[in-house]
Amino acid sequence: MVKGRIVAESLRPGAALAVAGLELTRVSRVAVSAPGPGQPGVWTLLDVAAPAERSEELAAALSAALLADGGWYADFRSGGDHVVVYAGRIFRYAVGDVVGRGEAIAYGRSMGVPDAQLDWGL
Repeated sequence: MVKGRIVAESLRPGAALAVAGLELTRVSRVAVSAPGPGQPGVWTLLDVAAPAERSEELAAALSAALLADGGWYADFRSGGDHVVVYAGRIFRYAVGDVVGRGEAIAYGRSMGVPDAQLDWGL
């Protein structure tokens, strides 16, 4: 099972995530204490789940749907893997892989993601 969270404001206008079996499990709104440049102060969080066999499809769909500007990413867990997705770039590494996590974080920094938002677990 794939489980993750998408910030609705991170999706490009006109983008659509059409992945078979993708389910919305929760919607919430949160105030963000330190939004990045160009990011709004309130986010809509979409908690999603999908069958494990849809992991690659979901990553590709997110990569195509995320805004390239503004320091946005989405991430999810699929089995023992953590998948971090930026516009046009996907990182997949085993949970606990410090090197893989570091590469995803370094790329995020290069794309303008504030350090406070690069806080996903190992």
